Amino acid sequence: MGWEVTIICYLLMLIIPLYASIKVRSAYNSTKKKNNELGFTGYDVAKKILDSNGLTSIYIVEVKGTMTDAYDSSRKVLRLSSEVFHGKTIAAASIAAHEAGHAVQDYQNYSWFKRRHRLGPVVSLGEKISYVLLVVGCVIGLLDLIYAGVILMGVGLFFEIVTLPCELDASKRGLTFIKDYNLIQDKDYKYAKKMLKAAAFTYVAAILTILLQMLYYLSRFSRRD
Repeated sequence: MGWEVTIICYLLMLIIPLYASIKVRSAYNSTKKKNNELGFTGYDVAKKILDSNGLTSIYIVEVKGTMTDAYDSSRKVLRLSSEVFHGKTIAAASIAAHEAGHAVQDYQNYSWFKRRHRLGPVVSLGEKISYVLLVVGCVIGLLDLIYAGVILMGVGLFFEIVTLPCELDASKRGLTFIKDYNLIQDKDYKYAKKMLKAAAFTYVAAILTILLQMLYYLSRFSRRD
């Protein structure tokens, strides 16, 4: 493969994650300016969804940062950033509903959620080893190590592929809960959908980025073979 492929891969590796970040930030900033006219905070939304699905034992806690929201399946804790926890906006309702959707997935033993949870530790270790192999391989010029690192990057790719349907399903559940439990007005539903659609694109971007990284290393170092 020529230098053109290497350069294109490198540029796309920079552009795609940046575009995904800008897209989700833009959606978040626009929807957080729209008030939830029903007056529910993100905490209220998450609490209503959890209680309605029999998940009264899950704690909802406030965490620092922006867009640091997550469901911790190990500790059975739903963490909401301050803006979401206290916010009475469409963004807060959307994000809280999405994370509550993950909690419901966990409770219902949703297959993709369980797969992602089991793969987490393996992927973390695989990614660390892959970058060590790539760095060492590049330094000493040993192609076998570089190829081994690229193969291990495939573990991270597989994880992102498994994560995507899990995230899409959590958003779908969250939007359904929002509508069924009347947590925002109907006229604002399209904005909630926009927010969660933009967030889902970040996982698509992650898949594309890992693919490009693998192609980049193969393109760059195959010429030395």
